[in-house]
Amino acid sequence: MQSIELLLGKIADFVWGPPLLILLVGTHLYLTVRLRFVQRYLWQAIKLSFSREREGEGDISQFGALTTALAATIGTGNIVGVATAVAAGGPGAVLWMWLTGVFGIATKYAEAVLSVKYRVKNEQGQFIGGPMYAIEIGMKQKWLAVLFALFTAISAFGIGNMVQANSISTMVHETYHISPWITGLILTAFTALVILGGIKSIARVCEWLVPFMALFYIAGCMILLVWKFDTLGDTVSLILSSAFTGQAAVGGFLGAGVRQALRYGVARGLFSNESGLGSAPIVAAAAQTSNPVRQALVSSTGTFWDTVVVCAMTGLVIVNSGLWTEGLNGAALTKAAFGQMHTIGPIILAIALLTFVFSTILGWSYYGEKAAEYLFGTRVIKPYRVLWVIAVGLGSVLSLKAVWTFADITNGMMAIPNLISLIALSGIIVAETKLHLWDAPK
Repeated sequence: MQSIELLLGKIADFVWGPPLLILLVGTHLYLTVRLRFVQRYLWQAIKLSFSREREGEGDISQFGALTTALAATIGTGNIVGVATAVAAGGPGAVLWMWLTGVFGIATKYAEAVLSVKYRVKNEQGQFIGGPMYAIEIGMKQKWLAVLFALFTAISAFGIGNMVQANSISTMVHETYHISPWITGLILTAFTALVILGGIKSIARVCEWLVPFMALFYIAGCMILLVWKFDTLGDTVSLILSSAFTGQAAVGGFLGAGVRQALRYGVARGLFSNESGLGSAPIVAAAAQTSNPVRQALVSSTGTFWDTVVVCAMTGLVIVNSGLWTEGLNGAALTKAAFGQMHTIGPIILAIALLTFVFSTILGWSYYGEKAAEYLFGTRVIKPYRVLWVIAVGLGSVLSLKAVWTFADITNGMMAIPNLISLIALSGIIVAETKLHLWDAPK
């Protein structure tokens, strides 16, 4: 088993290596330029996202589509992933992660434009879409669409299901000494209650769960930052300066170049906000919207909230703690940073992880279901949901290192067909933007 895990680890490092990161960042920059820095419409997009009125055809509100996408996007990567980036790349990684989010807004916008433009209705009369439909209908490349759907369906059960359930049960067991079996049964029951009702049920839950968990976590981080306010100014200066000079802590305080800060900041930022992976546009296709651009603007705010806000808050807390110089990494560094404020800090972290992980399970259930439906038709929907619920229970009690790594590989492989479609169909994206945004009546 160790040999398999080692092999999978090497493959994952290759998949998430410089070529994919360069392709992702390059796409972010390319689309930002072609779309005339569409990030300038962020405030308009935020106002649109809070609209609960029916804007056009679709199955769920624009806000429901956004919160469901955020449910899947905001997860352990926003907490533990940020700590990993700081430990390996130094404080400067926080700035590069933040910038990745800023430029990733354009990619998230572009994905949603294509998803809504090429969406179709299934046999049940529901709107379905995503990169697989954009690739098949827009690019006429069915085989590439099948590959994307296959990678998505596999990734969903790994990163979006079993390893998430395992992280919850492990944390609850280590912190409160509750058996993983008990946690697993409770989590399975709650998951079944939500996802067996389909996208409308998922969206209803996410519409209140996501704002609560995000606001709770941001408020918690603010409390920790105010508690150590005297060092906050130096922390911000350190993040800004070390992004261009390099300063990292790997097994202690060691000098590192800008390359390390850039590499880990960009990698963790991309992994956290999922811009370019093609997952979020799957739910954007179900939104009630009058044209592709309106929902695309709403979808683009997901990257802003995930990386520019939530990841940045985590980064500030971790760097401000000073513990990143002591050789801690990942979950251990996060736990220590929040643990500095006794009682309150650990409670904030525990509630954040519980809600973040549960929401990820809900959001990814829809992504995986739609990918499976594309491959096998609507007959797979009910069996898929039942299988998803069972997988949550299994994931709570099994050790899943190999599963996590394999899903990490397929998660990265999702990006390749999606990025190809974004570049190939960028002319369509620009045309839709010109029609519905640049030239639209004010």
